Parts: sequence; C-alpha cells; structure tokens
Amino acid sequence: MALHIVLVEPEIPANTGNISRTCAATGVHLHLVRPLGFRTDDASLKRAGLDYWHAVNLEYHDSFDEVLEKYKDGRFFYATTKAEKRYCDFHYQDGDFFVFGKETKGLSEDILEAGKETRIRMPMSDAVRSLNLSNSAAIIVYEALRQLDFPELV
Repeated sequence: MALHIVLVEPEIPANTGNISRTCAATGVHLHLVRPLGFRTDDASLKRAGLDYWHAVNLEYHDSFDEVLEKYKDGRFFYATTKAEKRYCDFHYQDGDFFVFGKETKGLSEDILEAGKETRIRMPMSDAVRSLNLSNSAAIIVYEALRQLDFPELV
C-alpha cells in the first residue's frame, strides 16, 4: 500500500518536517519538488521531523513534470482553495498522489489547469485564505487512509 504526498516547491521547513512525520506514521511516500525554500540539513526541518526521517520514503524531483513522467499511471489530486469539489467527494485508491503547492502561492495555474478534474479543497470559512499546509496534508491523507480502512496501521 502506498499513498503519496507531493510538495511542489515547499518554502517553510517546519511544514515539511511536520508532513514528514505524518508520512513516517502512516507509510505515505513523500516527494519534494525543487527548488526548496530551505536546505534539507536545516535545523528546523530536522526538529519538526524529529528523529523519524529514517522512516520516511522520500524522493526528490527537479520538477513536477519529472514526477508525472515517473508515475505516469498515478492518479493525482491537486489541493487548492480554487477547487469546486471537496477532498471528501472522491473515492481514493492505493497509489494515489496528493499534490500541494508552496505556502505563499499554492500550485501554479499550469498545474491546476492540467489537473482541473481532480482539484480538491478543504471546506472553511472565509475568515482565512487557507489552512496550514501540514494540517491540510494530514487531513487529506487521513481521509484517504480512512477510506482504505487504514491498511497496515494499528
């Protein structure tokens, strides 16, 4: 069983560290798409992931196109506040990819246009622009895992 989180050009090391800990706890694969807004030896990145980095299945990619090319048969879901469908409106499958953009700008218009059928959003009030990246990733991944009956988790 393998779900995937793809972070396209993440900027804040603590968010990536928190997401890596979620991945370690759930067996979800983590893909980081360069450029990153931090160094991977950054102390805050390590601190947020604590001592769980060894348990993360982590891949680095030089572009999002590289991810798409490597995983041609994957189903990709694109997290954005611009989506019409909610994250819980889809039925997820083993092998699905959840794609998140950088904290300050989200995903590019090109990526969003290419993935317009599988854009997903988190319901929220209009008091804020968006939820924190690591919180959004955890909520969406746990919904997919719930639908799959939490395989291999206790």
